[in-house]
Amino acid sequence: MDFDSKLLRYFATVAEEENLTAAAELMRVSQPALTKQMKRLEDVLGVQLFVRSHTGMALTEAGRALAGRVPSLLAAWDRTVRETRAEARRAVHVLRVGFVASGANEATQQIIAEFAGRRPGWRVDTVQAAWSDPTAGLASGEVDAALVRLPFPGSDAWNVRDLFTEPRCLALAAAHPLAERDVIAFHELLDEPFVAAPPETGEWRDYWLASDQRHGQAARIGAVTAQPDEWLNAIANGYGIALAPESASRYYARPGVVYRPLTGVSPSRVGVAWPPHRDDDAAVRDFVHSCLAATSP
Repeated sequence: MDFDSKLLRYFATVAEEENLTAAAELMRVSQPALTKQMKRLEDVLGVQLFVRSHTGMALTEAGRALAGRVPSLLAAWDRTVRETRAEARRAVHVLRVGFVASGANEATQQIIAEFAGRRPGWRVDTVQAAWSDPTAGLASGEVDAALVRLPFPGSDAWNVRDLFTEPRCLALAAAHPLAERDVIAFHELLDEPFVAAPPETGEWRDYWLASDQRHGQAARIGAVTAQPDEWLNAIANGYGIALAPESASRYYARPGVVYRPLTGVSPSRVGVAWPPHRDDDAAVRDFVHSCLAATSP
């Protein structure tokens, strides 16, 4: 059997869901197409993997054996793909760096210039991640390092160095009654609807809702967004207010949205993160040193 990672990912999802309809929705394929793929896998292996009934898809003994091995097989394949792509980038002197929102703000260009001075002939390719991926591409292995906002889910799995902090402020519609205020205290906002990141971002979402300052009161969610433009539109339309780094007033200015200083919340932390297995990568080390040099007081 030729290795087909997509076919095995389909199988893993069906095995976990035990339902073709639910698995098809998760994989964003049609149910007939997914059924065809499962039949193809059974034909290739020459075994029955599922017992089909009106209630769903139950694994056979052979199916359970395969399901137990697929996660480690796919993890090894994903790791191999990441490392192969990283080697290819190094061969042409390219470092791929992910970032969220405005990255390290104005210091981003200074960091890249510092890196160019340390490694002549190299180029930094920056890749903006959606807010649904606070790791900025680290988790998927799409980048060699990332400029991140802390905290983010699973940060303990990566090497992280803090670079600087900046205050958090409040973004709100220009027509909102609080927009006339010069400074706003967070405790005044507990009953306001907020524009939030997707639920799967966990700790990241909680931080930007300032959940630790709500004294157990759940946040009201007026809209959920994963992209800056969606976020700005939701705020301008009055669906909710949002916490943001102070720099957002410079990078995400738009008609209908205003930013106001906020008290009662901790500052936003900006850091550089990279995979532990890249500690011995000289280019990654130079990038980290460039970040620290460009942002030191």
